[in-house]
Amino acid sequence: MTDGFDADDGFLTADAIPADRDLDASLRPSSLAEFVGQPKVREQLELVLHAARGRGRTPDHILLSGPPGLGKTSLAMIIASEMGSAIRITSGPAIERAGDLAAMLSNLVEGDVLFIDEIHRIARPAEEMLYMAMEDFRVDVVVGKGPGATSIPLEIAPFTLVGATTRSGALTGPLRDRFGFTAHMEFYEAAELVRVLVRSAQILDIDIDADAAAEVAGRSRGTPRIANRLLRRVRDYAEVRGDGRVDVAAARAALAVYDVDELGLDRLDRAVLGALVRGFGGGPVGVSTLAVAVGEEPATVEEVCEPFLVRAGMIARTPRGRIATGAAWNHLGLQAPPDAIDQVHGVRAREETPFD
Repeated sequence: MTDGFDADDGFLTADAIPADRDLDASLRPSSLAEFVGQPKVREQLELVLHAARGRGRTPDHILLSGPPGLGKTSLAMIIASEMGSAIRITSGPAIERAGDLAAMLSNLVEGDVLFIDEIHRIARPAEEMLYMAMEDFRVDVVVGKGPGATSIPLEIAPFTLVGATTRSGALTGPLRDRFGFTAHMEFYEAAELVRVLVRSAQILDIDIDADAAAEVAGRSRGTPRIANRLLRRVRDYAEVRGDGRVDVAAARAALAVYDVDELGLDRLDRAVLGALVRGFGGGPVGVSTLAVAVGEEPATVEEVCEPFLVRAGMIARTPRGRIATGAAWNHLGLQAPPDAIDQVHGVRAREETPFD
């Protein structure tokens, strides 16, 4: 705790935080024209939706994949808005039985959009029921058990399923193949995040200058959800310790309070790098050992920290374990060993060609 500011260890996670969901909803774009970034996906979606409207048909089922926080839920809502349809929202883990899905499908009106977040986590019996619903717009409901069980066909209104997943590889082949259009969401460039922040600042009535927006965007890990979260914390700092205006000095001071450095690394990221470099000489070291060294669960290190550190070129994953690159040593202000960069390739080569 620092003068009323509490740095949250999960501050830079891209997962939605319950306390922020209402604010996030107010910042969501309502049309493809308002949606910032993902130009290829927007162009493709515009063609799919415009063609469906021209034919007077429901659009093909749509799968949106990519890391959390990039706008998959926003795009699902935009799809419904562009088609003038209602949207029903649920998540894969919430659909535990086929009956849950059948009840949901039977309540759909023609043209409705059914959005299933984290669709790769849907229960297998429900997934198998979804196959027939997506292809034939009907489901078979089994009544009773054993030899006396009967199957009752249930017609459902034509609808569009929009599935979102952060792990497209976890989807089964039969489910993936039933989507007519698949879009992969990419991380945002800093310039795109500046546009996101400027729009959010206008909605939240935050006075922020261009340099401050660029400062926040550069530390947001290429993720709009994180950028908007940082913007709100920077606003808090400016209102409590400044005159309410967010300039670059206020942005830097606020982000320093919240332990977000110039590359977007937080306390846990730097702890992982520090343990890897100082504790294990740069590696290689297993993720479980690394997690013990920083006092976290292995899943936290592997799913929260590692993706960004690998993308930032500071950690390399090899068959023998994690290795710190020269960029990691330099970021911590330490002298990298002469073989810090080549060491990664050397370990990979030795592991992949063990008989040489």
